[in-house]
Amino acid sequence: MADITAAILTFLKAIGKYRWHAVVITWLVALVGWAVVLKLPNQYEASARVYVDTQSILKPLLSGMTTLPNVEQQVMFMRGTLISRPNVERVMRMVDLDVKATTVKDQEKMVNEMMSNIKLSGTERDDIYTISYTAPDAKLGKDVVQAFLQIFVEGSFGGKKQDSDKAVQFIDEQIRNYEQKLAAAENSLKEFKIRNLGLLPAQGGDYGSRMAAANEALNSARLELAEAEQARNALRRKISGEAAPGDSVAPIVSNPELDERIAAVTKTLDGLRTQYTEAHPDIVANARLLDQLIARKKEEAKNRKPSADPGAGYSPMFQQLNVSLADAEARVASLRARVSEYSARVAQLRASSAQAPEVEAQLAQLNRDYEVNRENYQKLVERRESAKLSGDLSSATDMLTFRVIDPPTAPAMPSGPNRLRLFSLVFAAALGAGLGAAFLLSQLRPTFLSQARLHEATGLPILGSISMNWTGEQTIRHKRRLYALGTAVLLLLGLYGAGVMAILARPNGM
Repeated sequence: MADITAAILTFLKAIGKYRWHAVVITWLVALVGWAVVLKLPNQYEASARVYVDTQSILKPLLSGMTTLPNVEQQVMFMRGTLISRPNVERVMRMVDLDVKATTVKDQEKMVNEMMSNIKLSGTERDDIYTISYTAPDAKLGKDVVQAFLQIFVEGSFGGKKQDSDKAVQFIDEQIRNYEQKLAAAENSLKEFKIRNLGLLPAQGGDYGSRMAAANEALNSARLELAEAEQARNALRRKISGEAAPGDSVAPIVSNPELDERIAAVTKTLDGLRTQYTEAHPDIVANARLLDQLIARKKEEAKNRKPSADPGAGYSPMFQQLNVSLADAEARVASLRARVSEYSARVAQLRASSAQAPEVEAQLAQLNRDYEVNRENYQKLVERRESAKLSGDLSSATDMLTFRVIDPPTAPAMPSGPNRLRLFSLVFAAALGAGLGAAFLLSQLRPTFLSQARLHEATGLPILGSISMNWTGEQTIRHKRRLYALGTAVLLLLGLYGAGVMAILARPNGM
């Protein structure tokens, strides 16, 4: 603690030695600084608040039909790029500040000043943004804020519309290219089908399936033909009177009397069977008689000689057999034609077995290329309509609504500079400059202010000290100097107080 006290006393003694230098420097710095502060031009801050409504009823209605613009991203982009050099230069042209710049250096200075004085603040959560600008003229500040507000609103609408127009233009070019590709693919497919008309696969089948179907149809036709021929041969044998092996049907005999007896015995036998069992004597006797009559008819048929009469032996049953034989012959002929046709088809397919798969592969490739081009063409057409709708939606004011809460106005009272604070800072700086200058002079021209300091510096013993005796005239002169010093300090404090009172007396306290 003693060391600190000694250091402080040493510092005060050093400053006291050059006190008049400190007072003069303090006065100079204070007067110059206060003059500059009082001459500073007034500053007017103009501002505007705008609410950006990003919620729209069109979003849920058009969801899925088109690409909805990201309005929040648009607003964020404009907020980040509003205070940019191109926009500042545009604002300068809008408010006629560019005519005041005679040189490129002046214009660069004005651009930098405007970029430092314009401010955009706000939060994405509330969607309320504030644009403020500090200018030496109230009307200029209002015009600058109005210009930036206009750029902020216009920029949020124009960018996406231009992007949509470019997208539609690009898609139109791609659609024209795909139209040419589709036309070329259709012509190639048509020429290929004309060239390979007989080798093209049927609807929904390839060569293997067509070959299997043709063989199956041929085998089925051959089976039906064999069945029809067997039926026809059986009819022929019945008509000619020849029984087929294992056939129990008696040959046809033209004997009306014997046929009548057989019919009568059969009728009687049927009537007895409804009354008695098979072991009844009457049934046994009639059954034996029927067997004898049938055997007799067969014997007559074997020993019968063909009659010379062309119409002999033509009974109704015989005529019916002839009609059935004719139908059987016709069916056999049609089935033979079918077998022949299927055989020709199978032979044709076997002959083209090496070429048909290649034709099918080429046709599949052509169809695949055509389908790919057609699908891409349809998708591009749909995307073009979606892009047009998205562009129209981006330009719709309902998607992004700007509501000016506080319009820009010309402030009646200046907002700066804060002369009271600056005046006090200048006074404090002047005091610091005086004290600092005095201390610096004491370091440049050092002296020993005590015996202890001299002993510490030289290391020699101090034998004694001589005190100064002031005469009466010197004492009076010394007191006058102290009074003058105090008066200078008090005048400086008074001048500071008067300046503060003058600043506070202004209407806005500036």
